[in-house]
Amino acid sequence: MNAVRENLIYLSLTAVVVVGGYAFLRYAYKVMDQAPFTQEIVLIILGTVATVLITAMLLNKQTEVELKKEQSIKFIELKSDIYMAFISYIEQLMLEKAFTEQDHVRLQFLTHKLAMVASPAVLVQYQEFLEVFNRSARDASLDKRDGSAITSALAKLTVKIRQDLVGELDQDDLYDLALIKQQVMDNARESFNG
Repeated sequence: MNAVRENLIYLSLTAVVVVGGYAFLRYAYKVMDQAPFTQEIVLIILGTVATVLITAMLLNKQTEVELKKEQSIKFIELKSDIYMAFISYIEQLMLEKAFTEQDHVRLQFLTHKLAMVASPAVLVQYQEFLEVFNRSARDASLDKRDGSAITSALAKLTVKIRQDLVGELDQDDLYDLALIKQQVMDNARESFNG
């Protein structure tokens, strides 16, 4: 809102300079016909003032765009870090083949971190993952059957995470989202059975 206000101020100042300059130039033509180069000097001054005001407005807009870009980059980095921490944590649980109360607390906090940065589609798929994971971890151990269910649910979640992070790039490159999902699911199945 503040940038819009500043842009309106610069626009108003430019309009005042142009209108005032036009009025002064009309006056200068009639009164100072005898003084050579008077009109040219006035035009140079008016052009300089208008150029300075327009340049200031453009620099303000450029700074605003750069700040938004920087914020967007930082947010994507934060998302990536949280997503990778989550996947690493699930990997750790699968390797340990046990689920303790401490692991349960850590999963709760990862859930809160995901809630801060994840897209709605990721959150919906994460809920489904949690249902599968909680069913599998009820007995505090994770066997091969549980691992298969968790791997499948994690693969579906990974597809949504990928769409959240690089979905626009996939669409720009004309990759078929269904084909990507199928490939991720096939890879997960093959890596579990391999």
